[in-house]
Amino acid sequence: MTRREPRSARVAALATEAALRERIKELTCLFEIAKLRVREHISLEDLLQGVVDLLPPAWQHPEVACARVTVDGKRYETPRPVEPLQSQIADIIVAGARRGAVEVGYTKLMPDMDEGPFLREERNLLDTVAREIGLTLERRRAEKKAVEIQAQLRHADRLSTIGQLSAGVAHELNEPLGSILGFAQLVAKTEGLPDQASRDVEKIIRATLHAREIVKGLMLFARQMPPNIVNVDLNHLVHEGLELLASRWSRGGVELSRDLAPNLPEVAGDPAQLLQVIVNLVLNALQAMPDGGALRLRTSLAGESVLLVVEDDGEGMSEDVARQAFIPFFTTKDVGEGTGLGLSVVHGIVTAHGGSIRIESRPGAGTTFEVALPVPSHKVGPHG
Repeated sequence: MTRREPRSARVAALATEAALRERIKELTCLFEIAKLRVREHISLEDLLQGVVDLLPPAWQHPEVACARVTVDGKRYETPRPVEPLQSQIADIIVAGARRGAVEVGYTKLMPDMDEGPFLREERNLLDTVAREIGLTLERRRAEKKAVEIQAQLRHADRLSTIGQLSAGVAHELNEPLGSILGFAQLVAKTEGLPDQASRDVEKIIRATLHAREIVKGLMLFARQMPPNIVNVDLNHLVHEGLELLASRWSRGGVELSRDLAPNLPEVAGDPAQLLQVIVNLVLNALQAMPDGGALRLRTSLAGESVLLVVEDDGEGMSEDVARQAFIPFFTTKDVGEGTGLGLSVVHGIVTAHGGSIRIESRPGAGTTFEVALPVPSHKVGPHG
């Protein structure tokens, strides 16, 4: 006659087996999430949706379980989402700040366990998943930052190389251009010069002067021209620059508005170079609005910097174009309509003055340039 196992022992064995099954489900969930995290080229959206799909089977009642991950306001949910009647939530923390949450719930009321209807181990699993998502977000942010820094370094290296080449080219061109201009002006003064020859000489003079302006721009970009540093009233330069271009913006159907802060501190800079910054930015805005539009100029004080903002509602730029806007000779204009030096010269002048320049632009939504120039701690004279 076989001896029957006591009922309490059988119940304990079944409970142990059930607990082991739950632990296996939880470990399987973590293992699958780890596989997702290391998968190459998986997008963040696919990763988070994959996590959502893995969560319900790991809970005690998967048939009525649903899951949701929220990151920066965007939600990833199980198919045919239903608001749970009972749920547990874990915050996603990145760099000490809450970025979202992981939530698992039941669509039907379940009996109470350790935390409502949930097991203590399920709380640990949920906290672990939220922590893993936070680490993933932090790692991806660091990777994106590293890519941006590498791009900035490559850009700076390219600018440095082009600057050196530009300086050499400018010096080589200056002498022959000076000779061409001088002899052309002498020929223009010759008595009895035929009308056609006179017109041709004028064309030579104009073309040479234009070439000299390009060379001057190259030298400014390469910082080969010594600045004449004095205290500068930026508001006065804005008025001066707009007066120089009055015929351009009034004739082009552009509505101009200016909001210049009163009692703006002076900045230390070369007036001619800073005027060129304003003129180039305004010209760039006008060229972006061939059919007219609104042009806004603002100045203000922000901390230890004076800000100049030039804003238009013109054609705008794509992210890729805006990223290359300060690269010398890069232009989206047709051949003969631009040298691609205007914005690179602006960048060179602003950085040479210890300032910074920032672009915000979207196709069809206009462009905003923000120039920040430091306020000197003391008055300066010519050449600093």
